[in-house]
Amino acid sequence: MRLVVGLQNPESVYAGTRHNIGAEVITLLEQRFQTRLKRGPRRIRCRVGTATIRDRKVLLALPKTSMNLSGPPVRGLLEYHRIKPEGLLVIHDDIDLPFGRMRLRFGQGHGGHNGVRSIVNSLGATDFWRLKLGLGRPPGRMDPARFVLSPFARQELSEVRRLIEDAAEVVGLFLTDPERATEQAGRRRPLEGV
Repeated sequence: MRLVVGLQNPESVYAGTRHNIGAEVITLLEQRFQTRLKRGPRRIRCRVGTATIRDRKVLLALPKTSMNLSGPPVRGLLEYHRIKPEGLLVIHDDIDLPFGRMRLRFGQGHGGHNGVRSIVNSLGATDFWRLKLGLGRPPGRMDPARFVLSPFARQELSEVRRLIEDAAEVVGLFLTDPERATEQAGRRRPLEGV
């Protein structure tokens, strides 16, 4: 079984912000595969649901902690369901990727992302998968933290919806063929002029 986690800040004030794009992919998968995320196992602060995607059982999860504290609930789910870190896919935003790009990678560092850093620290390992969704760099001298906690601009919304849908497709392919999923993620090109 695989565990697919979307990183987020769960407070309603952060809904629709750039930092929560990983959670948006989980929400789309939840709708598409008609599952419902419910309270996680006891003492594990997350919402979790089981779905069957491409004939594979998968756990979809959203931590209920702030993004910077994602590690303990992710580790708790892996331990509770006896899933090795190699069976984990974390979906998150990445300001070092151009807006609208996507990258699927295994076993790299946290890249400065505090949610991923928390997971690496909790697991004591980097041997898990990451689906990075590109936000691009902040404009001008804008603080990166302020940038990721801001909502998408109106002109970006159609591309963001396409990116979330494409990411959901990559997740489905990942469950049966990680190599092809990696290639598909790398081939994604955003719309011109966004």
